[in-house]
Amino acid sequence: MLCFSLLLTMSLSIGAEAGQVTAAIAANFSGTVKDLKPLFERASGHRLVTSLASSGTLFAQIHNGAPYDVFLSADEQRPQQLIRDGLAVADSAFIYASGQLVLWSNKTELIDPQGNILRNAHWPKKDIRHIALANPKTAPYGRAAMETLRTMQLVEPTKAYRITGQNIAQTFQFVASGNAQLGFIAETQLLSLTKSERGSYWRVPKEMHKPIQQMAVLLNRGRENSAAQDFLKFLQSPQAQSIIRGQGYR
Repeated sequence: MLCFSLLLTMSLSIGAEAGQVTAAIAANFSGTVKDLKPLFERASGHRLVTSLASSGTLFAQIHNGAPYDVFLSADEQRPQQLIRDGLAVADSAFIYASGQLVLWSNKTELIDPQGNILRNAHWPKKDIRHIALANPKTAPYGRAAMETLRTMQLVEPTKAYRITGQNIAQTFQFVASGNAQLGFIAETQLLSLTKSERGSYWRVPKEMHKPIQQMAVLLNRGRENSAAQDFLKFLQSPQAQSIIRGQGYR
C-alpha cells in the first residue's frame, strides 16, 4: 500500500523506460539511503547506484569528472560551489535533511546529559584516551565538531586526544570498536543502534556550531536523466521525508 501511495504522491515516470541514477552521497546518510533505496526502486522502476564518502571527497571526485548524476552533500557550501563552477544545475538545489551532532560513547553512564564530560577535562581519570571526530576539512560533521570544541574553548586541551576519521562512518567505527572512548557522530548513526547498544550520549546544542544543512543538487551529467530527476523528487516526497525525520534528521 505504501508503494501505491508513493506512486500517486510523486507521479514518478514509471510508465517510461526504466533508467539508472548514480548518486554521490555523504557518508552520514548511508543508513537512511539504504532504507530509501528499495522504496524508490519499487516506486519508480529505476535503479539507484550509490557512492558513499565524505562530502569533501565526493566534491573533489565530481570536479575530477566522476560520473555522478546527483550529489547529496552533508552541507550547503559544496553544492552551491558546484553550481558556481558550472558543474550543477542552478535551480535544482534543495535541503533534504538537517543534521544533529551527538557526542557518543559505547560505555553507559560515561557521558552525562549536559556534556560535562568534555568541560571537566578529567579524561585520564575516566580512562578516556581518544576523542574521535571526522576530518573537518572534508566532513561537515567534523567541522561542526571542531566548531563545538571552539565554542567550549577546548580546541587546545583536546588536541593530544583527538583522532580523525576520513568521514563520519569511520569516526563511528572508532567509537563502536572502543578505539576512541568519545566521538562526535551523527544522531542518525546513534538511532541505527538498538537501545542496549547506544551507551551514553549528549545531543550537542545547535547554538554551539553552524547548522548542518544537507543539500542535494542535480549535476550536469544528470540534467537529461529522468531517473536522476525522479530520485530528487522522491527525496522531497512526504514518504521519504517521514523516513528521513524518523532516522534522526530535522
